[in-house]
Amino acid sequence: MSLPTDTSPAVTDALDYLQHHLQKLTERQNTSEHIINNTLVGLTAQIQQLTQLMTSPVPAPTVAPPLIPTSPSSVSSPSPVPSAPSKQQTRPKLPSPLDFSGEQSSGRAFFNFCTLYLRLAPEQFSYDEEKILWTLAFFKDGRAVRWSENLFCQEVDTGIFPIQSWAHFEQQFQSQFFLVNAEADAVNTLEGFSYYQGN
Repeated sequence: MSLPTDTSPAVTDALDYLQHHLQKLTERQNTSEHIINNTLVGLTAQIQQLTQLMTSPVPAPTVAPPLIPTSPSSVSSPSPVPSAPSKQQTRPKLPSPLDFSGEQSSGRAFFNFCTLYLRLAPEQFSYDEEKILWTLAFFKDGRAVRWSENLFCQEVDTGIFPIQSWAHFEQQFQSQFFLVNAEADAVNTLEGFSYYQGN
């Protein structure tokens, strides 16, 4: 296309610019059409392959003949049929023990409850230290919290927790929080003034 001779250079530059971009857009369109056509050809081929697979007959599986033992000693007893996977055994949800204040009158009951919990949920505790720390977590006030604080102070001073096994913890707990003579204490309570009924 020829322009009149008196066309300004700005119009000529703009027209050249537009023609250049029109040519680029045409090239991009041709490239895109080529890519789309190639993709369609590939997808069509895949659809044909899938259709053939779905419509062709499936060959029957070949079964190997059973092995015949050559001697009576090679006959083995039938292997047990694996049982269906069983549901994991569930245990009852256990309540946590009540907070412990260190009263000797409730020491045995508290310790028995903790022991019961530890025996019913052993998977929760890998080490004796975990059992001990879990039990100490319920020492909230009174003599119990003072004894617990003393243990942790000893650990800070020495770098080692002073009780290393559950058996040692049980021994220390009993010496601190069990009644010395529960039977005598019960008799004293019954014979004490508070139970006196008079004539």
